[in-house]
Amino acid sequence: MSQHRNDRSRGSRSSRADFGSSGGKAQRGSWTSRDGRTAQRGYAHAAPASDDGSVRIEFLFIVFVAVAVVLLGRLLFVQLVTAPTLQAEAAEQRTEVRVLEPRRGTIYDRNGTVLAMSVEATTVTCDPIQVRKGYDDAVERVRNDEQEELLYDVPYVAEVLHEYLGGKAEDYLEQLQQDSRYALIVRKADEDKAQKLEDRLNELGVVGFYFDSDPRREYPHGEVAGQIIGAVGIETDEETNREYYTGLSGLEYQYNEILSGKPGSVTREVGRDGTIIPSGRSEVKPPEDGQDIVVSIDLELQQKVEDVLKSGVKDLDGKSGSAVVLDAATGEIYAAASLPLFDPSDRSEVKEGATALKCVSDLFEPGSIFKSVSTMAVLETETMSPDDKLFCPAVIEADGYQISDAHERGDATFTLREILDQSSNVGISLAVEKMGFDKLYDSIIKYNLHEKTGVDFPGEGEDGTEILGWLPPFKDWGRIAGYNISFGQGVSVTPLQMARFYGAIVNDGVECTPHFLVSYPQTGETAEYPSEDVIDNKEALPVMTDMLKTVVTDGTGKRAAIDGYNVAGKTSTAEIYDEENGGYKEDVYNLAFTGFLADSSSSLVCFVGANEVPDDSVVTPLFQDIMTTAIDRFRISPEE
Repeated sequence: MSQHRNDRSRGSRSSRADFGSSGGKAQRGSWTSRDGRTAQRGYAHAAPASDDGSVRIEFLFIVFVAVAVVLLGRLLFVQLVTAPTLQAEAAEQRTEVRVLEPRRGTIYDRNGTVLAMSVEATTVTCDPIQVRKGYDDAVERVRNDEQEELLYDVPYVAEVLHEYLGGKAEDYLEQLQQDSRYALIVRKADEDKAQKLEDRLNELGVVGFYFDSDPRREYPHGEVAGQIIGAVGIETDEETNREYYTGLSGLEYQYNEILSGKPGSVTREVGRDGTIIPSGRSEVKPPEDGQDIVVSIDLELQQKVEDVLKSGVKDLDGKSGSAVVLDAATGEIYAAASLPLFDPSDRSEVKEGATALKCVSDLFEPGSIFKSVSTMAVLETETMSPDDKLFCPAVIEADGYQISDAHERGDATFTLREILDQSSNVGISLAVEKMGFDKLYDSIIKYNLHEKTGVDFPGEGEDGTEILGWLPPFKDWGRIAGYNISFGQGVSVTPLQMARFYGAIVNDGVECTPHFLVSYPQTGETAEYPSEDVIDNKEALPVMTDMLKTVVTDGTGKRAAIDGYNVAGKTSTAEIYDEENGGYKEDVYNLAFTGFLADSSSSLVCFVGANEVPDDSVVTPLFQDIMTTAIDRFRISPEE
């Protein structure tokens, strides 16, 4: 044992000497005994023990550094990249945004009478979870003697809603029991009722209800001008729970963007339970109200036109009818209607076609009122004068077809004036043939009877094209086509197109764009519309007017006469094309009259028509009734 310890001592001294001579680098491994002496371990065991420890330390250090780098990188990523997004998400969860609806613009007639308006109303919504939590909190306060008594429960709240808003209490209770943060209680309620409800809920201590201003659209005059004004409907933006009005028909649709305005908003910071944080962020962006508009309609004349149309078409046993009164000098439409009428204030029952203004949208073969177009072309080209005579057989033939007048007669010789007075199909056909069918085609194009009028109203033909109606290309005209078109068959137009053409006769050959919008009262801006001079031979205009006057004094339009005034116009009894079977329907006609008060202070033109009338009759009494009202209404005087 002693010898063994001495051997180790010697080894220890040698080891320390080597350590000192190596400049602090251990050459061999060693260990220290409990008494402080060291002994040599030997190369085979000492050197590997020192390397393993160093490797482990280095490995742990590398792992530590790597973890630190990862954590630091994650921290930087969170702070610099995701923090704004997380902050935004947190802010969004704490933020409640409610839309503030703008007031929809008012529509006035030309005299300032309100045709459509928005009245103050209130939309009531609630947060069902907050309502129920408010009740639970009240129960807890009573239990802790912080509140004397419990004033309500959720079923009682439903009864209160029923009391102030009508409806069924069980429906309200179902809404209040939803597992959601939003429920619509009532839309556009009467403002007074909503205020009383709000006061009552406050008395009870009910929380979670919201009362937002939400104007309601009203139409004070019911169906009078209803087709023109149109109607609105409610659309929903699901992202914002916003429900808002949008135009569905008529001027409400045509000028929806102008009338609508832009919504505002209220942004409020709320707690986890949905209650508003008094010291939280609050931002109000006021809505931009829609613009008001003034339109050309005269409400009194409009009501007269509708009344006359309803009674007149009924007396004629017609299926429908339409009328329009147009100021030829400005293009302003004073009245327009078609049957059946439309009441935007009561849409519980809307008849088919009621929302359409057919004098704008519906095409028809005009019949003899189109003879004025042919006659104007004959006068402009100086093919014939009013007193020039033309032999008119009882029947003429072309391309295997026969042409005759509406009423049976023998061969006769007519002047051009008599051809128009007596509405002779044969006579106008021969007069146009004498002029040349190509000249008639060119005149129809020049008078814009193949194009949209440009009226600011929905439904005038297809979008993307200016063409409106049916006019065969001239290359497809045979002799029979030329004859037929000369008296208004085989060609289609709208009543408004015909009124615009007759307006050019009144307005020194100038066609004005028909329109409804007159001005924006809030800005004082006045709408402007184009016009076009379409009649080159101005000398033909008074001649044409004089011939139309004799249609009323001596011809088919006698029942349009008004005492003290020179009525000028033209009647028609047009056959109706059968779209299902081809050809023309038997024993049923479209009747029309278009005319004006010649030599007067007025430039009003009136078209009135009745559709699918079962016998040969006239609508001239309807024109007379409408224009008599216009005379009184606008103090129209005859001029010497």
